[in-house]
Amino acid sequence: MKRGFYIGRFQPYHNGHHTMVERIAQEVDELVLGIGSAGDSHTPRNPFTAGERIMMLTKAVQPFDITTYAVPIEDLERNSVWVSHVQSMSPHFDVAYSNNPLVVQLFREAGVEIRQSPMFNREVLEGTAVRERMIDGEDWKSLVPNAVSDVITEINGIERIQMVAEDDSNGT
Repeated sequence: MKRGFYIGRFQPYHNGHHTMVERIAQEVDELVLGIGSAGDSHTPRNPFTAGERIMMLTKAVQPFDITTYAVPIEDLERNSVWVSHVQSMSPHFDVAYSNNPLVVQLFREAGVEIRQSPMFNREVLEGTAVRERMIDGEDWKSLVPNAVSDVITEINGIERIQMVAEDDSNGT
């Protein structure tokens, strides 16, 4: 049995992530989804909590025929020990997947097999663009799986991201 590891902030989990998970699911028997920056929430860059992102991931990957584990990974301010931190928080995995240059380098230096894959429609399917559309009241639902849209609606996520993105200076 082969288990893979894929980390992202998933703020929110979007169709680019979904395509990557679909590809990874063809190569491994089980997949650990690392929820990066797990301690961050309620900001324009990281509007959703780790628990909310776990809900998004868990519901979105249900159609894939693969066992998944969602594991929150809090940030560490010491890159040299980051991989061992990830390994201590996660079930054992055989191969890691990432396109982030720092993550790729850290796994390589730790002797962990790392695989990269082409990004899917990166100019559109990128977390910042999805969040900006949410803030601006533009279409964002077409960029995420339906299950993610449902979770964001359930938690009033649009109201939250619009509120935390506001500037508190009102001219007084």
